[in-house]
Amino acid sequence: MEKRKQYDAKIILRRREEREIPKGKAGIVFCGPPPGGCGAVYYKKSWHHNLRNYKSFSKDLPVSFVFCPACEMIKNNQFEGRIIIENIPVKNLEELRHLIEGFCHRAYLRDPLDRLIKIKNLKADILEVTTTENQLAAKLAKKIKEVFKKTTEKISYSASPGDTIYIKMKFK
Repeated sequence: MEKRKQYDAKIILRRREEREIPKGKAGIVFCGPPPGGCGAVYYKKSWHHNLRNYKSFSKDLPVSFVFCPACEMIKNNQFEGRIIIENIPVKNLEELRHLIEGFCHRAYLRDPLDRLIKIKNLKADILEVTTTENQLAAKLAKKIKEVFKKTTEKISYSASPGDTIYIKMKFK
């Protein structure tokens, strides 16, 4: 009689993870063709900023170029997180922009796929912020609410196959 495993050997990936993990790519994968990519490198099953921690170089190491998921999203005008901030006082607008840029820059330093796509002025007191990761948008909204106490937020999510988050914040 054959022994059964308690788990299935095949790992089922979510749709987003299938896009982030290039299948069948041995060796090193660089983001994009040389002038167009961000310079991220895929090895050890994840994207990194550089080759600093890659230890096993050999002469026959295959190298390929593919856009990383963040560059692909930016190229296709897609996003996973959108925050609309309304009724921003004029005195807080510049401080808010610096907070958003700094927070997203620190997130990018931790993970090359966490990126701020755009900060767009819809009106004089309304900003639209788009990000490549939904968790980044949620954490950013939490940070904005923590720094600027007089804000309210409303969070909604896209339908089941998607994983986009929509956040609407309002200054009181």
